[in-house]
Amino acid sequence: MTAYKIEAGTAQHIGNRPQQNDRAALFTGARAPGYVLAVLSDGITGAAGADQVLHTARQVFDGFKPADGPDIERLAALLHEIISETHTVIKMNAIAAKAEIQASFVGLVLSPHGEAVWAHVGDSRLYRFEDGACALRTGDAAYVEHLILSDRLPPDAARNHRRSKLLLNALGNSRKEPFVTTGSHSGLKAGDSFLLCSDGLWHFFTDAELGAVTAKSTPRQASEKLIEKAAERSQGKGGNCTMAIVKLVEPAQGGAFANPGR
Repeated sequence: MTAYKIEAGTAQHIGNRPQQNDRAALFTGARAPGYVLAVLSDGITGAAGADQVLHTARQVFDGFKPADGPDIERLAALLHEIISETHTVIKMNAIAAKAEIQASFVGLVLSPHGEAVWAHVGDSRLYRFEDGACALRTGDAAYVEHLILSDRLPPDAARNHRRSKLLLNALGNSRKEPFVTTGSHSGLKAGDSFLLCSDGLWHFFTDAELGAVTAKSTPRQASEKLIEKAAERSQGKGGNCTMAIVKLVEPAQGGAFANPGR
C-alpha cells in the first residue's frame, strides 16, 4: 500500500487561437485497480490527432492487465503500445480524409507500487517535481542527438527540426516514425508531483515557477493561476494552453487511494 493519495486534475484555455486543438485526460484502469494514466496531446494540424490520442489511450489502458508486483518495463510497453497504435490510426485517418493529421504525445502511468513511467513525442512536456523542486523535465535533446547520429544531419539542421515537415517529431507524420523518449522513477512519496503541459503553457514559465505553483496549490488552484499568468505574459498572443497535474499528498487518515478529479 502506498503512503500517499493522489490529487489530480486537467485544465485548458483556448488562448488567442480560433479553436482548441489540445486534449488532456486522466484515466483509471478498468482491469488495473490503483493504476492511473494521465495523457496530454497537442493537435498540430487540428484537433483530430489529439482526439485520437485520448481515444486510443483509453482503449489500450482499459485492456491493460498489470503484473502482481512492480514492473516498470511493462508500464513502458503500455505507453509504447498507445503511441504505436495511435500513430497507425492517425495515418490511416489522414489517408481517408485526404488531409494531414498530426499530434504530440505525453503520457504518465502511476502504479500502486510507487512507480511512475512516462513517454513523450514532440513538443508537449512532462515535469517531475520533488517538494516543488524540478527533478526532471522532458525535452527534445535526445531527438536532436538522434537526428545528428542516426540521420547524420548537421547540428543546426537537427536543432531546427520543428520547422521541417520531414523531421517533425509527431504522431501521424507520414514521412518519419515517431521518436519516443521514455523515463521512470521508483519510490514515489508524498510531496512528489507531475505536470504534463502543451507549449502554450511551458513557453511562459521557468521550471522553478512551475514547481512552486504546483507545490503550493491544489491542482485546480494551480491550473487557474498558471492559465491566468500565461495569458498575462503572452500579451494576447498565446496559443492553446493545456495541462494535467498529478500530486501525491499525505493521506488524511493514514490510508492511500487514487482520486483523479478536476
